[in-house]
Amino acid sequence: MAFAAKYRNTDQVSVCYFGEAAVNNGAFHEALNMAALWKLPAVYLCENNRYGMGTALERASALYDISERACSYDMANEVVDGQDVLIMYSAMERAVQRARNEKLPTLLEVRTYRFMGHSMSDPIHGHYRTREEVEDQRKRDPISVWSQRLITDGMMDEASVRAMEKSVVEEVEDAYQFADQAPDPEPGELYTNVYAEEDGA
Repeated sequence: MAFAAKYRNTDQVSVCYFGEAAVNNGAFHEALNMAALWKLPAVYLCENNRYGMGTALERASALYDISERACSYDMANEVVDGQDVLIMYSAMERAVQRARNEKLPTLLEVRTYRFMGHSMSDPIHGHYRTREEVEDQRKRDPISVWSQRLITDGMMDEASVRAMEKSVVEEVEDAYQFADQAPDPEPGELYTNVYAEEDGA
């Protein structure tokens, strides 16, 4: 996608999301190398929640700061507090502007936290982290932090925040019910919008 944007000379930017466990393989390094070499408008966003499945980052990587891996490719990089909406927005804006204006990629290491287990077989706090750790991290839930900031800054009151939360929960539940009750698509739909049509669609 990033190469296509460069080839067609558009102002589009590709954003690639992945977890910290994905950086210890060759494809990650190959992608960063090519993006830097070809000067592609791309943002590589690593959601570092510290645990790949049940393995802590420090037990799987010799380098704790994932952002530093970009130095091997002379690529701009940044460590971002993923629990703060405004900090995250500003970092993303810088990376996107770099991609649009300078046609250069960026690696963002977004430090965040996974409150739930990784899968159905992984309890909320499992064997690799304590209940206390999870509860301590919940205090920095981005939605709660942002809601509190809106209240503190006088942009919303507690009742408005609760009403919005209720509305969002209802919207998600409606979407879930719609998807759950919808009929399965026809087998032929498997190929819809996969290849370009002759008429250019």
